[in-house]
Amino acid sequence: MRIRTLMAAAAAIVLGTTMAVTAGSASAAAAGCQVSYTISSSWSGGFGANVAVTNLGDPITGWTLRWSFGAGQTVTQAWNAGVTQSGAAVTAVNVSYNGALGTGASTSFGFNGSWTGSNPVPSAFTLNGVACTGSVTPTSSPTPVPSGTAATKTVRVFWLKPTDVTYDQRYPDGIAAVMREAQRYYKQEIGKTFTLNTTVVEVVNGEHDRNWYITTNCTGSDHYWCVVQNMQQELMRRFGIAAQDSRWLCVGEISAEELNQSGGGASPGWVVLSGHDADGAAGVNGAMNRWYGGMIHELGHGFGLPDSTSTDGTPMSGSFYDYPNTHFSQAQKNAILAGPYGSFLS
Repeated sequence: MRIRTLMAAAAAIVLGTTMAVTAGSASAAAAGCQVSYTISSSWSGGFGANVAVTNLGDPITGWTLRWSFGAGQTVTQAWNAGVTQSGAAVTAVNVSYNGALGTGASTSFGFNGSWTGSNPVPSAFTLNGVACTGSVTPTSSPTPVPSGTAATKTVRVFWLKPTDVTYDQRYPDGIAAVMREAQRYYKQEIGKTFTLNTTVVEVVNGEHDRNWYITTNCTGSDHYWCVVQNMQQELMRRFGIAAQDSRWLCVGEISAEELNQSGGGASPGWVVLSGHDADGAAGVNGAMNRWYGGMIHELGHGFGLPDSTSTDGTPMSGSFYDYPNTHFSQAQKNAILAGPYGSFLS
């Protein structure tokens, strides 16, 4: 993992309506869809197609339609959707003006393609991961949802689950375990520690799929910050949280990451981490001391500490990989207590 400090200036403050948060369970959402795929024109080696999508389930704010070609067809041009292809698999994502679909609402997009030999119509489609069968079924994921008031002067933790990620209880449980271990470590080192909310990890159903978080709002080819900044912006907007909020020190983890590109970091008030940290906390990826040490390090930034200038045995350097055999210096302890969130420790 590359460690970078998230500069507060990079995160615009977006205020909105504060959402109350306590433990709860979402009632099962209705999901269903219907797709009409029509070959509108055909010529030697090429064809045009129109795809109409009808949302039969609960309203959605964005959609991703997927299918696979069965005879080597290739999409060459598309309109009214962003269309990408990998081998036979095709992914179409809404554009800005046609992402919201209420129950029974439809939209359409078109594309040109190439073919050789034959051009059969695809046999199956999924919309936001749900098979388009023309019927409606409840989704099976009992995803908890925010539904109460978060206590102030606490460390507030979110796991953002993109639309194409299946709910997995290992993630909120694992992230909560990492946070409780960090809580214990700060008490050991400083004699005081932070308070976690009663609902330690607030599970948030994201508004977009993984690819959107990874590739949107990027500068050039550097996608390191895209995924975590997109997560942070969504959480700030939906929960009315500032980039440095006097009510909470926030931790956000998202199950999305581009291989060798996406990472995370922290600045006073926020810790933002991407897929490999969420996986690690869930026990999916690597030794647990790595994820414990990484959270200790990033929370240090969240409490106002800078990186150490050398590997000095403190968790604010590469020594966090040696967790639990790493300790704050006295100067770091004093800086945490005197910092912008020192009053959160008791």
